[in-house]
Amino acid sequence: MTILPLIFTSGLASGINAYAVVLLMGLLGRFADAGSVPPALERTDVLVAAGVLFLLEAVADKIPYVDSVWDVAHTVIRPIAGAVVGVLIAGHDPGSLSDVAAGAIGGSSALVSHLVKASLRMAVNTSPEPFSNILVSVTEDLGVAGLITLAIFHPWLAASIAAVLLLAGILLVRLMIKKIRAFRARRRERRAAKAAGAAGSASGAYSRRI
Repeated sequence: MTILPLIFTSGLASGINAYAVVLLMGLLGRFADAGSVPPALERTDVLVAAGVLFLLEAVADKIPYVDSVWDVAHTVIRPIAGAVVGVLIAGHDPGSLSDVAAGAIGGSSALVSHLVKASLRMAVNTSPEPFSNILVSVTEDLGVAGLITLAIFHPWLAASIAAVLLLAGILLVRLMIKKIRAFRARRRERRAAKAAGAAGSASGAYSRRI
């Protein structure tokens, strides 16, 4: 089933930057004769709309905290985009995979990668220096471009790389959650110790006055 890795990879990439996926796939289909790209993505109006939205995201995604608000707004949009692209790919190769299965694969992989991206970016926003946000955003854009280009011409290799990156992202999120919980626990302990010390000092002062 040759379209399965393309659907999975395009879905995962859509969870990171759906507009870049649509724009790049459309351009590759239109100008690089990529036969696996659905004709609907090659339409001029689709390319123009995707290009404008990609530029908006390119700006919003590089501003700390604005990117997190943007991610929240796209929690629904990106999985839907991944599902739609998956359905279009399946429809371009009739009989290879049902629309329901294609939509489920594309949408679910987009949702998981979106949640990973949003979680990691929230952690990056807490960084004191101002450049990590821009660096991560540019890296994501380049990663999406590389994955989609590779998926068009070498779909199984791209899907393998995408799966490894997704797994690594999930592990990073789990590690981040553990560190945040440990930090909060230590902070609660310090506050409790400080409160106990203050109460002890007050009690001692009261006893001396008596």
